[in-house]
Amino acid sequence: MTLGELLQFLDANTKHDFLAGGVAESLTRAQNGEHPDPIAGEILAGIAEGCGAADTDAEVERAQVVNSIGPLRLKYQADDAPVEGFRLMRETVLAIDEAFDQEAIRQKTGEAPSS
Repeated sequence: MTLGELLQFLDANTKHDFLAGGVAESLTRAQNGEHPDPIAGEILAGIAEGCGAADTDAEVERAQVVNSIGPLRLKYQADDAPVEGFRLMRETVLAIDEAFDQEAIRQKTGEAPSS
């Protein structure tokens, strides 16, 4: 799965707007701290940085993605963290698992991708 495919999946399968424009534009805005949703932007930037993904066509693996947001998960699980951050992290983790589960099924069955 590419970083771009993952970001599109997160945007389509969560209640939050991970994409602010196109995929590449959203990632750039997140990395520059200019994403309209600061928490979603922080997650996007964390995934890209943690996976060493220079662009949206870079392949990412489930373990890389999950490990890349580990520090953010801890941040938003803290007692003084905003509840919206906690909820977004929980929803994001579930969506990441679903994205990679669907990818694994597609590879085994040869089905076309869905969002």
